[in-house]
Amino acid sequence: MKIQFNINYKTQYGQVLKVVGNTSLLGGYKNKKAKTMLLKNKEKGGWSLTIDIPEGGELKYKYILCDSFNSVNFDEFGDYRSLIIQGSENKAIILNDSWKSVTDKKNVLFSSAFTKAVFKPQKLDKSKFKSLKITDNKKIVQFNLRVSRVSSHHKVGIIINPEKDKKVLLLNNKNYPLWSKEISIAKSNFSTKYKYCIYDSKQKKIVLEEYALRELKLSDAFRVSDNYMIIKNDEDFKFPRYPWKGGGVAIPVFSLRTKKSLGVGEFADIKLLVDWAKKTGLKLVQILPINDTTVNYRWTDSYPYAAISVFALHPIYINLEKIGKLNSKLIQEITDEQKKLLNKKDFVDYEKVMQVKTRFLKQIFLQQKDAFFNDTEFKKYFTKNKDWLVPYASFSFLRDLYGTADFEKWGRFKKPTDKTFEELNNSKSEYYNDIAVHYFIQFHLHKQLLEATNYARKNGVILKGDIPIGIFRNSVDAWTQPELYNMNSQAGAPPDDFAENGQNWKFPTYNWGVMAQNNYKWWKKRLTKLSAYFDAYRIDHILGFFRIWEIPKSQTQGIMGRFNPAITLTVNELKDKNFGFDLFRHCRPYIREHILDSLFGSLKNAVKQDFLIESSKGQFHLKDDYNTQSKIEQKILTNLQVPPDERYRNKIIKKGLTYLVSEVLFLEDENKTNEFHPRHSLFKTHSFNELDESSKHKIMEIYNDYFYYRNEDFWQKEAMRKLPELKETTDMLVCGEDLGMVPSCVPEVMNNLNMLSLEVQRMPKNPKIEFGHPVNYPYLSVATPSSHDTSTIREWWEEDTNRTQRFYTQILGEQGGSPYFCETWVAEAIINQHNYSPSIWAIYPIQDLLAMDDKLRRQNPKDERINVPANPENFWKYRLHLNLEDLIKETDFNNKIKEMMKKSGRLNDY
Repeated sequence: MKIQFNINYKTQYGQVLKVVGNTSLLGGYKNKKAKTMLLKNKEKGGWSLTIDIPEGGELKYKYILCDSFNSVNFDEFGDYRSLIIQGSENKAIILNDSWKSVTDKKNVLFSSAFTKAVFKPQKLDKSKFKSLKITDNKKIVQFNLRVSRVSSHHKVGIIINPEKDKKVLLLNNKNYPLWSKEISIAKSNFSTKYKYCIYDSKQKKIVLEEYALRELKLSDAFRVSDNYMIIKNDEDFKFPRYPWKGGGVAIPVFSLRTKKSLGVGEFADIKLLVDWAKKTGLKLVQILPINDTTVNYRWTDSYPYAAISVFALHPIYINLEKIGKLNSKLIQEITDEQKKLLNKKDFVDYEKVMQVKTRFLKQIFLQQKDAFFNDTEFKKYFTKNKDWLVPYASFSFLRDLYGTADFEKWGRFKKPTDKTFEELNNSKSEYYNDIAVHYFIQFHLHKQLLEATNYARKNGVILKGDIPIGIFRNSVDAWTQPELYNMNSQAGAPPDDFAENGQNWKFPTYNWGVMAQNNYKWWKKRLTKLSAYFDAYRIDHILGFFRIWEIPKSQTQGIMGRFNPAITLTVNELKDKNFGFDLFRHCRPYIREHILDSLFGSLKNAVKQDFLIESSKGQFHLKDDYNTQSKIEQKILTNLQVPPDERYRNKIIKKGLTYLVSEVLFLEDENKTNEFHPRHSLFKTHSFNELDESSKHKIMEIYNDYFYYRNEDFWQKEAMRKLPELKETTDMLVCGEDLGMVPSCVPEVMNNLNMLSLEVQRMPKNPKIEFGHPVNYPYLSVATPSSHDTSTIREWWEEDTNRTQRFYTQILGEQGGSPYFCETWVAEAIINQHNYSPSIWAIYPIQDLLAMDDKLRRQNPKDERINVPANPENFWKYRLHLNLEDLIKETDFNNKIKEMMKKSGRLNDY
């Protein structure tokens, strides 16, 4: 059978279009062997290719744009096109395709967020096309339109020659989001004009697309046989209203509160949150990471971004009642009592909840284990997940056995092999129950989360997950695959307005070179696992895919980090700048007598004696035992075991010495001799401010070039090596947290990959303005007034009255003095500004939505804070003060949010 490919695409000089596909005639999926098309119409960019292939089977293909060197400039958006080739009276199929641009903003509507949730069809038309007979006077045309933005009570239709005939022919959605209809058209009608429409079955009306009439015109030059059918593949139904927009709510799972949960939000509670979202017209629920973070069963494990496994779910989110009742009446009775007590608390008592749930889970596993091991559903789950589940269970067992997650202290188990896992997971061993209990817990967590996921999808609500940029140092991932990470480095963030010394997350950084060798297999497995539960995800600190802020293990503060990868500064390059570069003056701690006075006061002499060496009069350097921040941290104790007076003294000394280590202008690269990086915020140091003006000027030129210009192209290429591969792994909607020190190349990369940016009003991307205005946000973005890393609207409003006054006047456009407290109408005005933004999503922390209602919001806004990034010992304990069962009944409040969504165009079909 002959297949003719036709597509219009205007190329530039030297470019050609090719077709690549699953048949050897089209290169067998190999771009370099793709078949070149012929340019038939230069004016319209009409390209054509005819091949002869056997009947039967499926043809997969896509178009690629190549240059004169046979390099692929780019291909189409999405998966390969599909064509089923069946034996029929047709001798040829003529394809008239439309180019699917990778940069089209509407591509996001084809992510699973929309196809599996928001616009998921309740019913697919599984009927086959009626067999239409080709005659001398008629030809069969199959019209295909790819469109996802179709509500459950809508259908796509087509009107042939609408100037003469108004009859709507409804298309078939069995291959949703592709809508199809085979129509027999008289040969005399070529050219045929037509238009697509949406049929609203509720209102019994049709909505025509905004396009001028489409046209199907088949020239004699394109005909390849007397018996042929035509397939017209169209793109882009142009809706008469503005682009689709929606609203969402953000809340960590641990913060949910229901009458059935035990002291903490659980996966089962997500269903009630979905019910509330439906009542308020919100289409998305965003949560924080939900992976297991259990290190020592203490409150420090509450940090959700320090997972011990990127695959395992956190046991704290399990609902015990869904597993069953204990045969032990005493333990069951105590568990029920603890549930009542923990549910009365206004915060998450992490340690107590983990205690109660861990005890219960171990008991019920022993009670149910025989039936569990024979459960067919579990056996399937185990087979599908054992590559991560077995190492995770082994890790958890050894962590509890050794009393630490630091696998370097596990003796012969610190470097696991296949034999390690065979030994530990021997079902006949006396300790197998301690291993298998983790299979049991993960299986039930999987079932409960998947139930919530399917419920959300069924109700048209997206579940949006969160992927941390790093892995925990003492994790299963680092234990089993240390080669994938730079274990001697730490990830963090440079100094900013919220953390003047930067942030040190203590995670090892990624060894991207090794990861690339197996085509990012670890990342792809991670994302595939995530897609089982979520249809959208937030990449925490997406800037890490361009470059990461890396801190040597020898230092503790983020300010001692540098970007990796980065183009370093060589000795010769620095010397050529003519500011008198000197290794000791510019790269060693600048310690002078007057600096010691300001740092230590009356303790100065003791500090000089115990920690410093005077190299020349009034100039000092640190003793070897204290010449890094990590040594200082380890040797100068400030914990509760130290007597109070000594502890107070040590805190002053530790803080001062830690600062002195950072009194440098350039940091030596740990891996490259005689190569350097400017220290971030070097202009705040004594070392810099005591230079002559000429030297200051020249060093600032180097500084600004390094941080804002030098690495831009390099970082863009780094990101484009990783992000396209990872994005194409799943069809989830991707949102990037692109806050902080953002390279100028980031917006272009994210936009081209259809990744949504994050726009936080008080953290504008433009450094020249104090506040962002939602009206200026791009379409491919998430607009939000605050996040889990910031104060809520109400707390922020009260933090700085001068700043609040400027916001009140400049952004809200109000006159007079701003109210001291964030009154309900103020919160509503801020929410509405975001609703009316161009952003495809406006997502609100639930605390900010509740701020619009006096009787529903919490009394003290400081109790609503989730995280303080500058505090590494933050306790993640925020819990909603209202039961979701009660919030669902707040009809006036819920209707208010729904009406706000409607008026701002975030709850309209078309």
